[in-house]
Amino acid sequence: MENPGGAGDDRQPQKGLLGRFQAAVSSTRKNLVARMEQVLRGRTAIDPDLLEDLEEILVGADVGIDTSTEVLDRVRNRVARNRIDDAGQLKACIRSELLDILQASSAPTDGTAISGLQVLLVVGVNGVGKTTTAGKLAGRWVRDGRRVLVCAADTFRAAAVEQLEAWGKRAGAPVIRQQSGSDPAAVLFDAIQAAKARQADILIVDTAGRLHTKNNLMAELEKMKRLAAREVPGAPHQILLVVDATTGQNGVVQAREFTRSTGVSGIVLTKLDGTAKGGVVIGIARDLGIPIRYVGVGERIDDLVPFSAVHFIDSLFDGDA
Repeated sequence: MENPGGAGDDRQPQKGLLGRFQAAVSSTRKNLVARMEQVLRGRTAIDPDLLEDLEEILVGADVGIDTSTEVLDRVRNRVARNRIDDAGQLKACIRSELLDILQASSAPTDGTAISGLQVLLVVGVNGVGKTTTAGKLAGRWVRDGRRVLVCAADTFRAAAVEQLEAWGKRAGAPVIRQQSGSDPAAVLFDAIQAAKARQADILIVDTAGRLHTKNNLMAELEKMKRLAAREVPGAPHQILLVVDATTGQNGVVQAREFTRSTGVSGIVLTKLDGTAKGGVVIGIARDLGIPIRYVGVGERIDDLVPFSAVHFIDSLFDGDA
């Protein structure tokens, strides 16, 4: 469980967004770009062995086999057409290909600027950081001047409600809860009524961890979606799938299966700062085509930042933080 933080956290100096990305991906840079630079150092000719080495590095950084193969196939095509004739150009070429993949799945807005009450479901498997994400999202939007409520719909995990209430207090967002073991749909109903009465802008719903293979839990989630749609036009307006970056390609598999079972409008990638497997960002973008909305770059309440494809790639390729 991540700690909501003490009173002194907000007094720590903040880096700019690019600097925060650089710090978060420093391990991934060592595992990806630094290794790429070592392979390219002193090489001038482009040969099959060099390209295979580069592909192996991409796979090792959890970019994914299919994505790595696709990237290097495009690079080979450029070489064949004499658009690249020097090994020193390969790094820039790979950088360009990775950025193209990320930008292809990006989206201009997270949808929370729409007028009226917005209902967001935070979903995912156990242990990925859903409750922490709900609290950090609440903090972000409260700082933006939005009226935010949080719904404690994870009524089964021990201490889940208490953890969410700690985050809600930290964020300045009231938490609507019921007793442990309550029907999550009933908690959601109460939360929606409270959000309407208080004229809230955003209702964030923290749901229980579930696997796509657990039919009863997926049916429970569908019930919550139907209830939200009945009570609020267009709800749920977003379903954010939380994925733990430290799980690498396992996270991609989880995300793929989860999106097949329920509608997902965006990805929140947690613990990016704690892994050398940050290449999973690219694999998710390419395999799922779902925008990565936010990434976790630390444990403090303001350490959930909007994902930027440009900042992510620049942080990897333009030097250590």
